[in-house]
Amino acid sequence: MAVHIPLAPVREGQAWLLSCAPDPAAVQRAWDAQQLAPIPTGTHWLGGEAQLSRSLDAARRLGSHPVGPVLTDIRTSRAWWLLPAGLAADLDDVAGITVHPPGWELLCPPVVHSLAGRWWLALPDGTGHLTDPTLLAAAFGPGGYRTDTEALA
Repeated sequence: MAVHIPLAPVREGQAWLLSCAPDPAAVQRAWDAQQLAPIPTGTHWLGGEAQLSRSLDAARRLGSHPVGPVLTDIRTSRAWWLLPAGLAADLDDVAGITVHPPGWELLCPPVVHSLAGRWWLALPDGTGHLTDPTLLAAAFGPGGYRTDTEALA
C-alpha cells in the first residue's frame, strides 16, 4: 500500500529548506539535476549526526513529542537531526550524537522525494520547527527517553 503524503505541507517544507540555503537557486538546480545539494549549517539550524539505528529508536521513543526534520542515509546508516543553533550545546555530553559546527554542509535531497540513498525520516514542515535538544538528549541518554506508557510498565 502506498503512503500518501499531502502535497501542500511537502511544498512548504521544501520552500523552507530552500530558504535556509545561501543560494536557493543553486540548490534547486542541483535537485533538478537529481543531485544532493549542500546546505550549510549555522544560520537556521545545526546538524546533529548519529547512527541511523539509534536515531530510529530515538524517534520511536519521542513518540508524540514534535520532532523537527531528520535526514537519513541508508547507504551510510547515518541520520542528521536539525537542531536549534543556539541550543545545540545541550548535546555536548551525549554519547552517539555529533553536532557539526556552523558552516558544515549537509548534503540534502529535496523534501518531495529521496535521492542517492537519502530521505527525510521527518519532513521539514515549512514552519522552521526543529527538534528540542533536551528531548533528543533524553532519547539518546542512558536508558533513553521513556514514553508515559513505557514508564508505567
